[in-house]
Amino acid sequence: MDNVLWSRPEDQRNGTPLLLMLHGYGSDEARMAAMFKDLPKGFTCAAPRAPRDIAGDRGWFLLDYFLVNDFAEVVGAASTVLAWLDSVMAKYAFSSVSVLGFSQGMAMATTLIRLRPEQFTVGVGLSGFVLHNELLAAMEPLAVQIPFLWARDPADVVINPDATAFTADWLAGNTELSNAHYAGLGHHIGATELADVSSFLTGHVSGSFVPRG
Repeated sequence: MDNVLWSRPEDQRNGTPLLLMLHGYGSDEARMAAMFKDLPKGFTCAAPRAPRDIAGDRGWFLLDYFLVNDFAEVVGAASTVLAWLDSVMAKYAFSSVSVLGFSQGMAMATTLIRLRPEQFTVGVGLSGFVLHNELLAAMEPLAVQIPFLWARDPADVVINPDATAFTADWLAGNTELSNAHYAGLGHHIGATELADVSSFLTGHVSGSFVPRG
């Protein structure tokens, strides 16, 4: 977690709501940082770089089309993020923590929520999925169920149908789920989608709305 892009300088972060933004597989933190300008201005947004090298880009853990993964690697990555989160919470006293993930970043975001459901105020998943894991499932349904927006194109071919079906069931059973569909979006992030994400966040996170000057 040595490479993190922030939406505001260090001296302006204290006491603000934090939005943790997790990029997808074969991407990097700059993809998330490009969205800072489109999200509610009250947040301090933080986009960390995933630890694993993926042919010169980054990923949170190794993955194939069927979304097979090494759970020890997943937990290791999640534990690293949570330890970093503890350190920045102590340093900046953020008023709340919300998490947004794109594609594999959604798998990481929901894993963080599963490990610490009381830590997060809101979750957002863009064109992503939830990991199928029996160890995590043994502690579910979650006792704390947060508002969660799942935004995607139903025709997205990157996330396979079985993963999509599992994700739908898991989110319905473990979060206060809102769905948003965007025909023709594919495996991308769109302007209308980001406007809806912003509305969702400001509706659920105190202090996130600041009028644009």
